[in-house]
Amino acid sequence: MKLFQIVALLAFFQGVVSVPVSDFQERASQGLRLLQLGDDLEPVWKTEEEKLDLLEQDIGFFDLTETYEIEQSLAPVAQLKVASTAFAAPSHQKKVKPLLRKLDTKQQAKWLKTLTEFNNRYYTQEDGEKAAKFIQKTVKKLVSGRKHISVKAFKHSWTQTSTVVRFEAAKSANKNAPVTIIGAHMDSINGRSATARAPGADDDGTGSVSLMDVVRVLAKDGFKPTTPLEFHWYAAEEVGLLGSQDIAVKYKADGKQVKGMLQCDMTGYTKPGAEEVMGLVRDFTDPAVSDFVAQLAETYSRIRTVDTTCGYACSDHGSWTRQGYPAAFNFETPFGLHNPLIHTANDTVNAPGFSWEHSVEFAKVVLGFAYELTA
Repeated sequence: MKLFQIVALLAFFQGVVSVPVSDFQERASQGLRLLQLGDDLEPVWKTEEEKLDLLEQDIGFFDLTETYEIEQSLAPVAQLKVASTAFAAPSHQKKVKPLLRKLDTKQQAKWLKTLTEFNNRYYTQEDGEKAAKFIQKTVKKLVSGRKHISVKAFKHSWTQTSTVVRFEAAKSANKNAPVTIIGAHMDSINGRSATARAPGADDDGTGSVSLMDVVRVLAKDGFKPTTPLEFHWYAAEEVGLLGSQDIAVKYKADGKQVKGMLQCDMTGYTKPGAEEVMGLVRDFTDPAVSDFVAQLAETYSRIRTVDTTCGYACSDHGSWTRQGYPAAFNFETPFGLHNPLIHTANDTVNAPGFSWEHSVEFAKVVLGFAYELTA
């Protein structure tokens, strides 16, 4: 998670001139990274060290290096976007509310303990891929015997894989219907170091185990959606949304349509003494999907939503928005009140303000999103 700071961004651009991308392959082969820091800004080439400077300043950006050439060959985003129209109000309370009671924070805590025991989950490190394999192995066990559910590792050009769990539509005629996607990122980071301790309990271990538990509940219940449903655990979010970009660009290249995407990133913290609320991000998100998430929170959660903003490329929903897909993002607090210990060795469940009782409210919204959009 990266908090956009406009002052730092303006300082960064003083004296910076956009580099033409016609020589893309040559510059990429030199180890340079192509970054975009705003929709209205031209991509710029930066060294890895300069990229790390941006991360330290909490400046959000897309690292386009892995996907830029493919993106340039694709149709304009508007051609593949599902129209942003209002969703019907939640109407499956009789089915959903009993499932909410089956969410298990003790089980989530066990999974999070394993994820935080890796030194870190950095995208180039062996432990980063071991953590991804732990998620894949665990979810495969959760859905064992359910032939309509698949678990696949999505390989990238770096060490860490992303994970895609797909619930196929009950009727084959709906196989290619617009897919509903719920995502979290499973990598972690500590400052500039690829090897420093980064338990990433809140960022984004909480979102990762919330998705795992929702998959468990739906699979055990035998849920078969009328339209496809997918859960994604993204690699390399912390370094420019690399994993989610890779997947979103492929979906666009394949002509896939998305009914709605919800990002679940950081759900476990409330500032001590502050009101417990759910931040609902309103910039770089789809208004209709966001409004629907607010309705889900009102229907299925005990805490209210508060509109907030997080800036450019602040989490993986941005990758889907960038490709023209409708996406939303709800967050543990209004931005600025979120966990101050992320991206450090102290991002653990013992941090003041961390609460499973808070985090489970987001899992409830995730479950509601999955069921209401695909039942």
